Amino acid sequence: MKDLVNIQLHGQSRYYQADARDLVLQQGSNVIVEDDNGQAFAEVMDPPYKLPKAIYQEEPLQIIREANEEDLKHFEENSIQETDALTIAKERVANHGLEMNLVSAYLPFDNNKLLFYFTADGRIDFRELVRDLASIFHTRIELRQIGVRDEAGMIGGLGVCGRELCCASFLHDFQPVSIRMAKDQNLSMNPSKISGSCGRLLCCLNYEQEAYVNAAERLPARNSKIRYKGEVGTVESE
Repeated sequence: MKDLVNIQLHGQSRYYQADARDLVLQQGSNVIVEDDNGQAFAEVMDPPYKLPKAIYQEEPLQIIREANEEDLKHFEENSIQETDALTIAKERVANHGLEMNLVSAYLPFDNNKLLFYFTADGRIDFRELVRDLASIFHTRIELRQIGVRDEAGMIGGLGVCGRELCCASFLHDFQPVSIRMAKDQNLSMNPSKISGSCGRLLCCLNYEQEAYVNAAERLPARNSKIRYKGEVGTVESE
């Protein structure tokens, strides 16, 4: 059993599990963690809880320390730099005539590089843009192309169900979703009713698909005759 906390990394809306170690943390605490990009500033979203290793969602992130006043000041400075960097980068994208949409800029807490996330319809040759930005910001530049679902997860929001978007909370990997799933579940084919905020089919169509398929294999087909409590009837809908 380990003491874990759910944290929200700066620049992301998704929650991640982190090893609370022996730190005295509470909801709203700020911490510095180690992630794939280096060090990151994060907020503790729930009080610590115990969980067996066998049911971890994934390997928990490692908390380096609880954030102090100096860390908070550094984070605020980074946030201002990110805003300024995104504005400048958008101007440079326009100057280079690139068909790409910059979503956000992210500066890891240890300032080891500057990342820009963008969406585009196809592959983009951004080598000249990277050199241009590196000469402006004097640090290592990374541009990462993301999909519209990733963009929705980063921005966050509410789904048609009224709950927080799955991609912005617990959904780690995007599974294929097809229009066939909507048909199997007898849903309206109105795009506005079966599409998420990203404009793609709702990820949650996946959740009950197996149950609908199994039920369809066991239930009688439409217009078939059935007997129930001595009475014969016709199935009018599936």
